[in-house]
Amino acid sequence: QAACDRVSKDRAASGRPALLTDIALHFGAISYGNVGSQRRLDFTVVGPAVNEVSRIEAMCRSLDQEIILSAAFADAARKDRDRLVSLGRYALRGVRRPQALYTLDREVDATGEPTG
Repeated sequence: QAACDRVSKDRAASGRPALLTDIALHFGAISYGNVGSQRRLDFTVVGPAVNEVSRIEAMCRSLDQEIILSAAFADAARKDRDRLVSLGRYALRGVRRPQALYTLDREVDATGEPTG
């Protein structure tokens, strides 16, 4: 993210549009591999977890967050759980139940200490 911020500042300094990034993190089972034909072959991932993380990423703009994590990802990040802030529960299109979403607490660093 720091690298993206540097690129964005460099672009702005030269009059070009800023680089905008959204990051969604989720934990779940997927299938991956080559899909297509001899004329067009793509390496891709599919599955419910892919659909869910896509819907979570779409929430970045409406929640004004650059990084959003699913509850499944938050649960998997046990030791860093105290660095997360709840954004609430949201109904995601194509996902059966409302999902709890989180973001990083910008006031706490990787060691758990306040940044300011």
